[in-house]
Amino acid sequence: MRETLLAQLPKAELHIHIEGSLEPEMTFDLARRHQVVLAYDAVDDLRNAYDFGNLQEFLDLYYLGMSVLIDEQGFYDLTMAYLKRAAADNVTYTEIFFDPQAHTSRGIAFETALNGIQRALSDGQATHRVTGKIIMCILRHLDEDDALRTLDQALGHKEKIIGIGLDSSELGHPPTKFKNVFARARDEGFKLTAHAGEEGPADFIWQALDVLGVDRIDHGNNAKDDTALMQRLAADQMALTMCPLSNQRLQSVPDLADHPIRGMLEAGLLVTVNSDDPSYFGGYMNDNFQALDTALNLTDDEATTIARNGFVAAFMTDAERQSALDAFDNATGN
Repeated sequence: MRETLLAQLPKAELHIHIEGSLEPEMTFDLARRHQVVLAYDAVDDLRNAYDFGNLQEFLDLYYLGMSVLIDEQGFYDLTMAYLKRAAADNVTYTEIFFDPQAHTSRGIAFETALNGIQRALSDGQATHRVTGKIIMCILRHLDEDDALRTLDQALGHKEKIIGIGLDSSELGHPPTKFKNVFARARDEGFKLTAHAGEEGPADFIWQALDVLGVDRIDHGNNAKDDTALMQRLAADQMALTMCPLSNQRLQSVPDLADHPIRGMLEAGLLVTVNSDDPSYFGGYMNDNFQALDTALNLTDDEATTIARNGFVAAFMTDAERQSALDAFDNATGN
């Protein structure tokens, strides 16, 4: 069956906000643990609130949900729950985003979140056979001085953090706003990525490439509006970490039949599929692949190429990448 093929493909997930994998059931469990009063009376009430008209409506609820993440064990439990779910979708490698500013602004220490996530990744590799790395994201609705202070905190934990990203509200916050923090992060040896072209224009993708000097683009949907940019992305094999169900739920691509991923694939771009904030958007990796396949009727070769691209685009060493690609090719008979 077609669903079996999609489910069995080995996968690398490169665009997953760990806070966005907080399921309503865990939200209530953590609220009880820490005696946090929620604005919702029951799990179903909270889940029914996941009806968003745009990115900002989602972010408002997303940040509210973080109020239950208080201690290291909570971040550990959250990450382990994600790894278990990812493993069920045959994800063998993941790069997890976390938003330290959303926690330090609440009085939660930088190390509390980082150490909980890192400890889970270590245990999860043995328990769920998922290898993981951490990307620290900068919240773009805050100013660059705050971002620079957060980068200072990260420098003491470079062995735990592979990259620096840029997320949160895109409109009104162009990549150029964070030129200095990304220059410093690059000098410190971090890999770089940035959300661009999800709601913002194609020009934001140009800025991420030429001003921030990123190694990867998160989302990048609106590159479709700029022929020269499409050619640049294809020529440079600049990876896009695309998130179909997120795009649909946030109304940037209301009908997945209109999703640009196939056209980008045909144009030679290095596109990948990811789940973004799976609890809020109704789907983990296999759900995203299945939804895209239903809408676009992907060929077996297209689905396999997209899945393989995840390993090509990963922030791995050359040796790690070759080993992962060999394993992928052996699993898929290529």
